[in-house]
Amino acid sequence: DISTRLSEIKALLESIAPDLTSINRHRYTWPLRCLEELIEALSFRHYLCHQRLITPEEAQACMPAGIELTAQDYLYGIFDLFGELMRFATVTTAQNGAMLGGPDGRNILGDIQELGCAFELLREVPTKDYRSKMEAARQSVRKVEKLGYGLVVRGSERPKGWVPDMKDDEGAVSPV
Repeated sequence: DISTRLSEIKALLESIAPDLTSINRHRYTWPLRCLEELIEALSFRHYLCHQRLITPEEAQACMPAGIELTAQDYLYGIFDLFGELMRFATVTTAQNGAMLGGPDGRNILGDIQELGCAFELLREVPTKDYRSKMEAARQSVRKVEKLGYGLVVRGSERPKGWVPDMKDDEGAVSPV
């Protein structure tokens, strides 16, 4: 099913590739935000298969000829990956009663923390989009940390299938 969907996406992108060459690319910046979503999907699939982040070169290799990924396409797609990793961690932990990891001791908590730390080192781009994606990434990291710490502190007290309350503890301040 995944291969079929990717083939459909590739065919659709190939049909618009001639319009996206050279100086025309900037005219389609907003509609091409779909590439961010594609990078999110490709990077999540890559993480599940290889337990590492897809590189820009690997992501570009998945694109049809004539479709060039920009740094923003890649970066914003990886920002969106944080949410997928958080949902994956939550679901698999609820199903297994433990945070899944490899034989080397690595798990999704460590991976999302490492990725989050790397993103904190990036120079801030003074746009609303960047700030909102960065804040969403931070929230995803905090939620996975809360999930992991809850397992360590109270793991034996919780039944399999239990999922913590993932409400944001840093919600809006009461006006009163």
